[in-house]
Amino acid sequence: MTGPPLTARDIAVRCVRMMADGSLADFEKLIHPDAVNRESRAEPPAARSRGPRAFHASALWLRAAYSDLGWTIEEAVADGDLVVLHTTMSGRHTGTFVTYDENAAPSGALPATGRTFAVTQTHWCRIADGQLIEHWADRDDLGQALQLGWAPPTALYVLRMRREPCAGPGATTPGWGHREGLNDGALQRCPESVTAYC
Repeated sequence: MTGPPLTARDIAVRCVRMMADGSLADFEKLIHPDAVNRESRAEPPAARSRGPRAFHASALWLRAAYSDLGWTIEEAVADGDLVVLHTTMSGRHTGTFVTYDENAAPSGALPATGRTFAVTQTHWCRIADGQLIEHWADRDDLGQALQLGWAPPTALYVLRMRREPCAGPGATTPGWGHREGLNDGALQRCPESVTAYC
């Protein structure tokens, strides 16, 4: 016996929550084969295409950097095929968070701090044929950076960023501080004793 069909709201909530622990099979059930993630422009190459595999790649990228990852749904509003979710994303920064530029090349590596974070996000989900077909979001990236100690970085953390290898396909430089123009301002403010090692 099967239950009642999922509403657009149910599908959107499940899609956001499965980013924390959903399998590829879970994504294939709920993500439309032609689904687009409007946030993927700053994500790894595998996350930039369409469909469940791309959404799963986004989830794996986040899971590599954050343990205890989860989304609490604070509010959900549905209007036809569009669902808006006000959420709190939380986790612990236990792996290197790699950022990507517009060409999908690694542009930064933020070493694990071990700190926890909880930030608000709003997810906009369009549903078609019982699956998510479009997603975009508003996130509190500055709040997350402040909670994790990425901004403003301490001199010691800047050193760790420079020494941390960039992970992922296409990584050719040892750390994001070594990439021209990305950390020049922060390094200029470091004490002489720190910049001597950079």
